[in-house]
Amino acid sequence: MSCRRAARLVAAVLVLAATATRAAESLVPYAIVGDAIPESLTGAPGDPARGRAIVADRTRGLCLLCHAGPVPEERFQGNLAPDLAGVGARLNPAQLRLRLVDGRALNPDTIMPSYYSLSGLARVGRAWQGRPILSAGEIEDVVAFLATLRETGERPEGQP
Repeated sequence: MSCRRAARLVAAVLVLAATATRAAESLVPYAIVGDAIPESLTGAPGDPARGRAIVADRTRGLCLLCHAGPVPEERFQGNLAPDLAGVGARLNPAQLRLRLVDGRALNPDTIMPSYYSLSGLARVGRAWQGRPILSAGEIEDVVAFLATLRETGERPEGQP
C-alpha cells in the first residue's frame, strides 16, 4: 500500500471514528517552538491511563492502525509508522504533543493524522467539520501515556 493511499485510508477512518455528539470545541491556542509545543494545551498534566485507553481504542485514536506498541491485548498492530515502545525515551512530552496536534508542522507529507488541527484538512464529513479528532484534554492524556513508554522491549506474543 502506498504512503498516500495509507494516508487517505487513515484520514477516512479517523473521520468516521469521530463522534457526532461531541460539542464543537474551540481550539486552544498553542505555540510551536522548534520541534515541539512546550506548554500543555490544558495547563495540567494528562492522565496516562486515559491516554492508554485512547491509544488502544480502535474507534478513537486508531494509533495501533499504523503503530505497534506495548499494548499486548490489542492484536494486529500496525507497521506503517514507528513503534511506540520506547517513544518516551526518544521524544519529550513537548515533542510528542506537536506530533499529535499537527505532525504536518514537521513533515508536510506525513501520514500521521492531525489530531488537534482544523486547517488544511480535506474531505471532512459535514457532521465532523469544525471539530478536532481529539480534545485538548485527550491530547494531554495521550502525551502522558506516551511519555511513560521509556523502554523498548520484546513485542507482545503474536506481534512482529
